[in-house]
Amino acid sequence: MSPFVKICGLSTPETIDAAIDLGATHIGLVHYAPSPRHVDLKTAAALRQRAAGRAKVALLLVNASQKETSDALAAIRPDIIQFHGTETPEWLATVKRLVPAEIWKAVGLKDAGTLDRIEQYRGIADRILFDAPAQALPGGTGTRFDWSLLKNHRHSMDWGVAGGLTPDNVAQAIAETGAPLVDVSSGVESAPGVKDVDKIAAFLKAAGL
Repeated sequence: MSPFVKICGLSTPETIDAAIDLGATHIGLVHYAPSPRHVDLKTAAALRQRAAGRAKVALLLVNASQKETSDALAAIRPDIIQFHGTETPEWLATVKRLVPAEIWKAVGLKDAGTLDRIEQYRGIADRILFDAPAQALPGGTGTRFDWSLLKNHRHSMDWGVAGGLTPDNVAQAIAETGAPLVDVSSGVESAPGVKDVDKIAAFLKAAGL
């Protein structure tokens, strides 16, 4: 069975339409000013409405304050909130109680110990997204982690793989990890923050969609 595929960091109506029309099951909107994929709340709300009912929409936040989180969720009303910073299980649990959305937590997979540490999110996060360990920016760096860390791992939560995926390696990533969801951002860009429709098409085809 083909995995779910999330195209993250979309910022224009044209790339939203292309990603969904080509088969993406999820799209991601980044609300984090340091990122080249950042979209303001007004733009994100319009893009969210464009995708409504066609694909699940994830809002990516990084260590946002309570007010920033509240404002973003009120404006965008995403299907999924993807926390991509150092947010605690307690904070995720608070948001989960108040907001009718899936809670995803991105985790930099550095070593086998990480797989033990993520158990603190069990019962709170609806999905763990394994990414490359954090660098200057948390995500969207084009760096992959060691996929062999996930080989034969018995997952206690829904999960997915991100970090350094491209049209050339996504099939290998799925084969080696058995990922039920793959997430791409920089791997389908022609420049930082600029999505390439041909690369999106190639990625979705390689992922089996």
